[in-house]
Amino acid sequence: MSVEKIKKKYEQISKYLDERERRIWAAVEARSLGHGGIKMVALATGLTYPTIKKGIEELKSSTTMSVEKGRIRRPGGGRKSITEKYPSIEKDLLDLVESSTLGDPTTPLLWTSKSHRKLADELQKKGYSISYVTVGPLLKKIGYSLQANKKTKGGSKNPDRDAQFRHIADKAKEFLIAEQPVISVDTKKKELIGNFRNNGQEYSPKGQPKEVNVYDFQEELLKAVPYGVYDIARNEGWVNVGISRDTAMFAVESIRRWWNGLGKARYPHATKLMITADGGGSNGSRTRLFKLELQKLANETNLEISVCHFPPGTSKWNKIEHRMFSFISQNWRARPLLDLVTVVNLIAATTTKTGLKISCEIDENIYQTGIEITKEKMENIRIKRDDFHGEWNYTIFPQKSNVII
Repeated sequence: MSVEKIKKKYEQISKYLDERERRIWAAVEARSLGHGGIKMVALATGLTYPTIKKGIEELKSSTTMSVEKGRIRRPGGGRKSITEKYPSIEKDLLDLVESSTLGDPTTPLLWTSKSHRKLADELQKKGYSISYVTVGPLLKKIGYSLQANKKTKGGSKNPDRDAQFRHIADKAKEFLIAEQPVISVDTKKKELIGNFRNNGQEYSPKGQPKEVNVYDFQEELLKAVPYGVYDIARNEGWVNVGISRDTAMFAVESIRRWWNGLGKARYPHATKLMITADGGGSNGSRTRLFKLELQKLANETNLEISVCHFPPGTSKWNKIEHRMFSFISQNWRARPLLDLVTVVNLIAATTTKTGLKISCEIDENIYQTGIEITKEKMENIRIKRDDFHGEWNYTIFPQKSNVII
């Protein structure tokens, strides 16, 4: 039989066969041809010599009968996954992309500026046998994705932006290694309370959308102000739902409630606390009241409170945005927030595959706006500014502490 005839026969039958059946068919053909049969079948089918020889060995030993029905390979057969072969590869890949992550580099965020080929090269230097093709699925598995640019900034970029990201990353690592808490804080956007439209879609019977009020611009409407605290090491969140204003006093009160409700129990031996926050808003780097209230908190808790602010124009890259707030928004999409109890229940019910847990409570305090902090009060704050961008990075010490600043 000629190679061409074998090829035509194989083309007709191969589409009905799985991997094992093609191997066995090729082995039968090769054995029927006698001497030189393996070579002819290999040329006709494109199957490799080892594959056909394996089929012949299976025919001789009848191992094909030991394969469970519905399986192509015996149990344990096939190539191991990259993570089974190299259990530490995810951690090493994480270390590689961490320094080049756009946004918050203290831990993995959403996207990276290194190409798959560059990452594969770096992993190969560490001794891993991996191609750039495998890097993509591995990045997706650890929480990264390839993203296009989004216009969110105006003005010039601060030349020390990336250096500040690295500064935050290094400091966060120091705290985490020392088992000291590191939290990311921010205020989620205000939400209208009542039967009003909430963005997003969810499944419901066809032609039966939830009916909500048409108008939502009355000034007297109640608004929820969720201030979040995200524990980076424990993947655990706290949300203080205010009904007043988003002020610096409200921000620090939210951190205080997290510490008293969760933090103190989670970190009973803590002597320090690191806070990563946006550069503006109620917890902004220029907000005097924020620093004054942190001084009060440091006095109450006897913690040295280190604060690192993100540079201007990077607020959307704060870790809490992507690790907590985004999932809260998904959880209550298309659901009218009828009352504060609904808000609390939906926030507390938010979970993720990575094990995120969120606690939530209502803050009924009324916070005053327009509080002016005098220069004299600022001078009484026990603050030490870092050598690198002291306006962004500083530590506030308890006033009863003996630490020399």
